[in-house]
Amino acid sequence: MINAFLFALSVTLPNVFLLILGKILRVKNKISLTFCNEASALVFHWGLPLMLFISLVSEPIDYGTQLKLVSAGVILTTLLFAGAEFYAHLFIAEPKDKGSFVQGVFRHNLGIVGLALIQNAYGASGIHAGAVYMGLITILLNIYSVITLSRTASGTLPEKAFQLIQKIAKNPLIIAIFIALIINYLGWRVPETLLKTSQYLAAIALPLALICAGATFDFNSIKQTGGWRDAAVQASIGRLIIAPSLAVLIGLVFGFRGEQMGVLFLMTATPVAAASYIMAKAMGSNATIAANIMGITTVGSMFTTAIGITLLRSFHLM
Repeated sequence: MINAFLFALSVTLPNVFLLILGKILRVKNKISLTFCNEASALVFHWGLPLMLFISLVSEPIDYGTQLKLVSAGVILTTLLFAGAEFYAHLFIAEPKDKGSFVQGVFRHNLGIVGLALIQNAYGASGIHAGAVYMGLITILLNIYSVITLSRTASGTLPEKAFQLIQKIAKNPLIIAIFIALIINYLGWRVPETLLKTSQYLAAIALPLALICAGATFDFNSIKQTGGWRDAAVQASIGRLIIAPSLAVLIGLVFGFRGEQMGVLFLMTATPVAAASYIMAKAMGSNATIAANIMGITTVGSMFTTAIGITLLRSFHLM
């Protein structure tokens, strides 16, 4: 248990430090909300897309061998999305809050924390499986995110549907993934100069997103809405407890053991992705709730992931 906890701590603690740094800088007036808005736009349009692009063009991808794992991921993500939407319809009043809540439940951090956990657990073979899983599931995550964050759009049903399709087609993250998958499939090589320039821009994505999320984190809003009844707290419970538990159940249904169960669980047990805050900010949803979910799940995942790893290893499932 101690080793599992220290392992989870080593992966998630740097993210916690960046969130804390953002809050300190905001309290000391070293950065402003205007800076956070502009930085979030930079990360959304350039940093995160290039980070995903680089991770998918670096090595060849064998989709056929990972079909079963990806299928489990599609079912898991869809169930989490549908369940969160149903819960939000019943219990979350404000339309702007619903999108951030739903995204906080189903959107997990595949590209950073997920791959880091898998690499530490399984090495190169795990990274190969994780890369395929990440590439295809990230497309689904972004489509569902655009759907849930577009609920405040105005107009008739056909107009809303057309606006939704436009937002999905224009989403920088989805565009980057599709281009990367095409390049990978065709076996093209990205010129070294262009790749290195992209790496520089990609390197700012996670730290800048976490600093801005920390600056936007509002603990008072959680206290004022009654602790666990706050939308961010409820979404965090869904992300940290319900989502990984459902992942294990689906893994058992698919007959997963060892690496496949480990990849499915570790990818799902991660905190909410930094992109959730960036997309909420960019699409006019409640960015404060998104930032609060990021803060809660980043800290909380250290404990829930360690407990999950310990239990799965005890039952020889991963």
